[in-house]
Amino acid sequence: MRARGAEVEAAACEHLRRAGLRPVARNANARVGELDLVMLDGETVVFVEVRFRGSSRFGDGAASIDARKRRRLVLAARQFLATHRAHRDAPCRFDVVDASGDPAAPTLRWLRDAFRADDC
Repeated sequence: MRARGAEVEAAACEHLRRAGLRPVARNANARVGELDLVMLDGETVVFVEVRFRGSSRFGDGAASIDARKRRRLVLAARQFLATHRAHRDAPCRFDVVDASGDPAAPTLRWLRDAFRADDC
């Protein structure tokens, strides 16, 4: 399960890198959880949640990010910014990469600005 997640996160990171984002951190741990990817889009710090579903039977990965998970991501992002002072005053956004299909070659759907910290 963890190896599959690492494969999908690596594919998502490469997809976003090709789109012009620059990687800052992967699997950044905070007390309240983990940030899958932290990237820069120009001067904007982008916190990316990567969600994989092998099947759409129970909905897509993006739909699985409920209000509780969004709150935890916002708290983790705040902790990340508190410890990475170079990015503390930068604008931020929360993106989701919804991955499906084969974990070795997933189909990726990038949802820019998927939710806002103000909404949590």
